[in-house]
Amino acid sequence: MKTKSLLLFGLSMAIMLSCSQKKSVDLLPAESGLEGWVSILDTTSVETAIPTFYAEEGVLHISGVPKGYIRTDKKYSDYILTLDWRWAGEESVDGGIYVHLQDGDKVWPTGIQFQMTSADMGLFMSGIKLSDAEEAHPGFYKKPVLYENSPEKPVGEWNSVEIICKENHIKAYLNGILVNEADCDANEGYIGFQSEGGPMQIKNIRIK
Repeated sequence: MKTKSLLLFGLSMAIMLSCSQKKSVDLLPAESGLEGWVSILDTTSVETAIPTFYAEEGVLHISGVPKGYIRTDKKYSDYILTLDWRWAGEESVDGGIYVHLQDGDKVWPTGIQFQMTSADMGLFMSGIKLSDAEEAHPGFYKKPVLYENSPEKPVGEWNSVEIICKENHIKAYLNGILVNEADCDANEGYIGFQSEGGPMQIKNIRIK
């Protein structure tokens, strides 16, 4: 009887583990390149022979030129986004992670951006109304960071980001430190990454 109970317990745990693993989705599988992604670029600003976005062995490379962004071709809601990123040049530049991007692609899009500059790492910049945020100009909001000392690692080292989107609430962590959170007037949208200013790399892009 005890052996049967142990077997049933083990089977239940295996099923639970399997279900949990199925909920985790790799948004940039190494073998798929940029399949499932859409890029929007301001080609009027500058021309370059170097691809702005390309994937190699599961790493998204962003040149920073011209300005624009790349986004998923599907919308998501109620998820945890995790990824690793680093500056790919000799200095920190400018970039961003988008969540809740809305329909109507343009440079720049309507969504909520996790700002990626060393001066304001984790600042929320948004065309969607945010709680406890400054309205920089009509319809555009900025939510200050929560930390006193930035947890960003030195140029060239990998940083980890976790963004939790639960209903109308967003919470963002950098290297395990809570850097920002806010309520917002959206609960779903595309996920994207910004090209603006210089090279960076992103890998292990997963949602659960």
